[in-house]
Amino acid sequence: MTPNHQAMRLIAVHAHPDDESSKGAATYAHYVDAGVEVLIVSCTGGERGDVLNELVSRDPKSRRDLAGLRRAEMENARQILGFEHRWLGYQDSGLPPEGTAVPKGSFADVPIEVSAEALVRIVREFRPHVMITYNEEGGYPHPDHIRCHEISKRAWEVSGDATAYPDAGEPWAMSKLYYESIFNAERMLAIFEALKAKDPESPRIAEFEEMIGWFTRRPSDATTRVDVGRFFELRDDALRAHASQVAPDSSFFFWPNELQREAWPFEDYRLAESRVETATPEADLFAGIAGDASARRSKNEVSE
Repeated sequence: MTPNHQAMRLIAVHAHPDDESSKGAATYAHYVDAGVEVLIVSCTGGERGDVLNELVSRDPKSRRDLAGLRRAEMENARQILGFEHRWLGYQDSGLPPEGTAVPKGSFADVPIEVSAEALVRIVREFRPHVMITYNEEGGYPHPDHIRCHEISKRAWEVSGDATAYPDAGEPWAMSKLYYESIFNAERMLAIFEALKAKDPESPRIAEFEEMIGWFTRRPSDATTRVDVGRFFELRDDALRAHASQVAPDSSFFFWPNELQREAWPFEDYRLAESRVETATPEADLFAGIAGDASARRSKNEVSE
């Protein structure tokens, strides 16, 4: 059944401000344009992130109040893409050396059961049909990304269970859970080959070759490819809004959009779990969801 997107709600749970713009921004713009209510949850404020843009690093605010700067950047990105936004309220854990504990009281230090309650409360209030988050490895092994996966999975499992967090609102069982798989090997190789074919003398080929090894170690596990090519410019604008984290000419993130539209106009996701019938491969995150009533069931009414 083709869903009525205007009756749908999507929640995406990210570890830090800027993650929503580097991992799914075109998808969010696509669904906002289709009438879907899209809510982004940022688990932390990104307080311990590095300032990766030399121009921003010269601004005293980047040293005096990085948390405030990143909040302002997040609001700029929100306005560009049009989604709703909530802060979960935890402190960035940073990226400590291997074998070193994360800071006390930071997001990755707080027990999963505690942080999950805050997310369950948001889920029950917003009542999304679809949740997007990171895979079991966090997309990459940052402690906040891994904890983001863990609390999102917990919320998926228990938000519809009236006995779990009984003070966190009326139970709401989501219909589908996805893990983002946007920076996958198949996509990156397709863009790389297209670049070599169209502009074999491009200086970006050498830059890409340096990155391609990392990308090929992340195999494609996508079940769902959403055609969002016409929103690539909005995606890039939102990412550049996070100026403390992304240089405007970053060769990691920014490639010619016409080339990308030709080679790979999709953002990719893995369907991790579903409480509705659907068949993969999919072209729509809401495939199989008939309407508003299909998701509003308690866990006892849902076959796991």
